[in-house]
Amino acid sequence: MSWLVDWLFGPFMDFDFMRRALAGSLALSFAAGPLGVFLVLRRMSLMGDAMAHAILPGVAVGFLTAGLSLSAMTVGGMVTGLVVAVLAGFVARLTPLREDASFAAFYLISLGLGVLLVSLRGSNMDLIHVLFGTVLGLDDASLLLVTISSSITLVVMALIFRPLVVECLDPGFLRAERGAGSLSHMVFLVLLVMTLVAGFQVLGTLMVVGIMMLPATAARFWVRSAGPQMILAAAIGSLSSYAGLLVSYRADVPASPAIILAAGLVYVLSVVLGPYGGLLQVARQAQARRRHLSKISEGN
Repeated sequence: MSWLVDWLFGPFMDFDFMRRALAGSLALSFAAGPLGVFLVLRRMSLMGDAMAHAILPGVAVGFLTAGLSLSAMTVGGMVTGLVVAVLAGFVARLTPLREDASFAAFYLISLGLGVLLVSLRGSNMDLIHVLFGTVLGLDDASLLLVTISSSITLVVMALIFRPLVVECLDPGFLRAERGAGSLSHMVFLVLLVMTLVAGFQVLGTLMVVGIMMLPATAARFWVRSAGPQMILAAAIGSLSSYAGLLVSYRADVPASPAIILAAGLVYVLSVVLGPYGGLLQVARQAQARRRHLSKISEGN
């Protein structure tokens, strides 16, 4: 058994950079999974991807002005993320364009602008750092940023949990209650941008949305209510982070894609085996209905 323990946990016990990578990935998963659950419940799954790209120009401007400065890139990402969120909502409310379409338009503009800005001064390695993160190279400042951001997100989500759930069921009701729906929606967007900005240091702007949406969509197949889905999504994200880092170390493959592929594997298994809407469950229900109908026809 000692060899198995060493194989499973040896890299994290022997190397400080692996412990840092695991700590940062776990902190990100604890906040990203619950946020993803509400994106799924509100049918806004693609918004996470749009906002992940929306922060790129601000990150690029921070990089151009201060190099690989964590504070500059964080402030820049927060500013552009919130600006894109406000502009997309503004366009959706004043024009016939739906909110998802306006987010898609702004995210494409942001992606092109961000890649262009990084390319003006940085090298290909700098661009890869911004797009795909450096989970195996987290320093104290990056780890502290992810931990503080996730802690704030979880505390605020606990405070606005009821309005968020009600808004998923009946958005019009909260809007009628003195604009409470708009307030909770804006707070939710701020938390989303903050988590994505903190997470780009871990998994990059292109990969961070994967640890947000894949565990959340997988949890949907195992439990029904929002609270358990949030807990399960955080657990799936944490397990995927551990498995991805372990595979990355043992197989010598990039860590960020390994983490996302581990979460993707859990999602595929959930689609097939999940008791609520999984393919096997749907097939069993269809077979049971056919048997029931055949018995009725035989009785007649």
